Amino acid sequence: MTKPEKLGLSSDRLARIESFLDERYVQTGKLPCAQVQVWRRGKLAYETVLGLADRERERKLKSDDLFRIYSMTKPITSVAFMMLVEEGLAALDDPVAKYIPEWAGLGVYNGGYMESFQSKPADRPMLVVDLLRHTSGLTYGFQQQGNIDAAYRKLKVGDDLRATTLAETITTLAGVPLQFSPGEAWNYSVSTDIVGRLVEIISGQALDVFFEERIFKPLGMTDTFFTVPKDKADRFTACYAVGALGSKAPISPKPQLQDDPKKSPYLKPATFLSGGGGLVSTADDYMRFCRMLLNGGELDGERLLGPKTIQLMASNHLPGGKDLTQMSQSLFSEATYAGVGFGLGFATTMNPAATLIPGTAGDFFWGGAASTFFWVDPVEDLAVVFLTQLLPSSAYPVRRELRTLVYSAITESNV
Repeated sequence: MTKPEKLGLSSDRLARIESFLDERYVQTGKLPCAQVQVWRRGKLAYETVLGLADRERERKLKSDDLFRIYSMTKPITSVAFMMLVEEGLAALDDPVAKYIPEWAGLGVYNGGYMESFQSKPADRPMLVVDLLRHTSGLTYGFQQQGNIDAAYRKLKVGDDLRATTLAETITTLAGVPLQFSPGEAWNYSVSTDIVGRLVEIISGQALDVFFEERIFKPLGMTDTFFTVPKDKADRFTACYAVGALGSKAPISPKPQLQDDPKKSPYLKPATFLSGGGGLVSTADDYMRFCRMLLNGGELDGERLLGPKTIQLMASNHLPGGKDLTQMSQSLFSEATYAGVGFGLGFATTMNPAATLIPGTAGDFFWGGAASTFFWVDPVEDLAVVFLTQLLPSSAYPVRRELRTLVYSAITESNV
């Protein structure tokens, strides 16, 4: 680890991160554990590892422990697809039906219930870019906004990563109308799972094989998987919950065990390879992925994408240049809305002043359901990874607080 002052950061101010997280969250029992890495100007500037990986067995968290990263899988899947775009095998304005003919006639919900849905024609075809930016008209069952969400829940779309396959899910969704016409609104959804299926169709490889051969192995990500290997199971963390996914406030003041690492489904082979939320990883591994993004698509001599493609992904792609406050009809997301747009796989800051927290126009970020979070700030040459295991991610404002703590530690701004 490099002395922070050599990287334009304050050691004293970075030290606030540990004391803040420990006193406010870990010691009070709100979070079981916390791990933070701060990377700046090509060096690791800060790391802290706090709390228990497994409260029931009183096992302390270690720096190489494995976490469920849930929706932090989405940027990885999006990078995989953009690699195929760079190879000329796909384009962002391709109709999704080009790859999934079953979806050619998908209509938009116009009344009724699952057994008797009424639909009307979409204003335009769903495009690949709609999947990457969540303007597809698809949804998540846990959004609980209406009859389409209810159908997803009844059909268990994406619910069990060990009970179905991506191909079967495509067929299931062919029988459910879209929530809105593609491009009309932003709604957090299973869209990135469909992107994962497109990667399979176009590349001819299963998603886990593509990830391993094309992303994980080149980047040296040796601890990122859909299934926890037996020889690494002792490093798997427990996951806790204070409320249901999508809930706006904690239901229980004390976190309850949600997934026991000794009995977890993640120990069994995954059949539904969820590009939207199926991976487990470590702080070191995910930081390597972030460093690749920060470096414009390259890490340690291995190039996954070109710099212009990374810039394209980190740009706001919401129609009309709108932000999420103007486009979202989603009850749940891994991002706040004001001043924030959405790119190809992650959110991006458009107007830092509107967010009311420190940041930089053009920084990009996303999180996972168990309160994990990352962001990359190309202007400040900065990347941060935060890992814990508490559902839902809306329980506490720890992400906003962490951004404030990190940016307040910068003593030499690049702006």
